[in-house]
Amino acid sequence: MNKIVVATGNEGKAKEFRELLKGLNVTILTLRDFPDVIMPEENGYTFAANALLKARAVAERTGLPALGDDSGLEVDFLKGAPGVYSARFAGEPTDDRRNNQKLLKLLEGVSWERRTARFRCALALAKPDGEEHLAEGTVEGFIAYEPKGEYGFGYDPLFYLPAYGKTYAELGETLKNDLSHRALAVQNLWPVLSKLYGEK
Repeated sequence: MNKIVVATGNEGKAKEFRELLKGLNVTILTLRDFPDVIMPEENGYTFAANALLKARAVAERTGLPALGDDSGLEVDFLKGAPGVYSARFAGEPTDDRRNNQKLLKLLEGVSWERRTARFRCALALAKPDGEEHLAEGTVEGFIAYEPKGEYGFGYDPLFYLPAYGKTYAELGETLKNDLSHRALAVQNLWPVLSKLYGEK
């Protein structure tokens, strides 16, 4: 059976990937299946650099093809911040609630039209033989004035999509998985993935 390792121990992200990749003829593993694998420091200056860093490290240490993703929020008013620092925006240890609180504080008094933002995802596939592929996905939106919704994780309760009149966290898993930045990155990488693994 074909196997691929998603380079994450984050269960929310792992669940998303299992759903997004369910059309492939492949078994999805995560870092929880390889507790001895120590990940390198994410010190890239771009999402793509960090995605490749993770995928290469996991492919090398497990001997299996690996998917690494790096994604985050870019807020125009904050000149693209938090960007690659999205997960640790409010410091270590990472905490979604504190990150959201910090973002709202920095945007206090900022008018709606200036609260434009995007979620960006870079997705890298690395194989033990050195073959690599990279794809990206981006979704434009706004930063809401307060968190709304019970689904998702990270900045999902604050990321508002005008076309739906809802935040990511209000969409529900099915709809979010159809249109998220991560879903778009998977779609853009799908020709490579389906060629390697086939579809169910």
